[in-house]
Amino acid sequence: MKKLLIIFSALVMGFILYIILVNRNMEMTFRQKILKSVYPVFTALNRLTGAHATVITNSQDKQPQSSIYDIPIVMNDGSTKTLAEYKGRKIMIVNTASDCGYTHQFDDLQALYEREKDKLVVIGFPSNDFKEQEKGSDAEIESFCRLNYGVTFPLVQKSQVRKSTGQHPIYQWLTSKEKNGWNSKGPSWNFSKYLINEQGVLTHYFDPAVDPSGEKIMKAIQP
Repeated sequence: MKKLLIIFSALVMGFILYIILVNRNMEMTFRQKILKSVYPVFTALNRLTGAHATVITNSQDKQPQSSIYDIPIVMNDGSTKTLAEYKGRKIMIVNTASDCGYTHQFDDLQALYEREKDKLVVIGFPSNDFKEQEKGSDAEIESFCRLNYGVTFPLVQKSQVRKSTGQHPIYQWLTSKEKNGWNSKGPSWNFSKYLINEQGVLTHYFDPAVDPSGEKIMKAIQP
């Protein structure tokens, strides 16, 4: 028993050392460093179990009953805009969080945005709706995303994304078939993804475990 305890302690210390060394230049809490380090294992388990991997498509090409382009949004820096400036490009809307098992998807979302920016814009909606995994201020969120993941895609002011009286108007549109034409599915967890085409039609919903760089999303954003 004593030998097993020594081996277990050595493994724990080795894992802690690994986390410190791999993330030594990151401006993260220890919890965030652990989540980042175990992300590959976390995603592998999701693939095996099929958890949080739902994909819903607008298979009948239902058209919206109101325009998402008309809805004002307040950005992370306090400025106000609408999605009208992104007409002609696809838009991927993602509810994000800094303390989630899926937080490392910021890397893949940024890579997707950089690679496809001529035809796709990624917009992050930081939210504290799921297990309070985004407690930071807008300034802290922006700093965390920029310093640790190099995020340059647009971030919106921290918002409520689940169905409630305070739900952000964009998410009211995304989760109401009376507005978007067909979908009532709300985000199941942080890093749920909604895809809107070049004409402002909601075409896909992707659960959090669907990889931003994976085949399902890459196929959906192709012309």
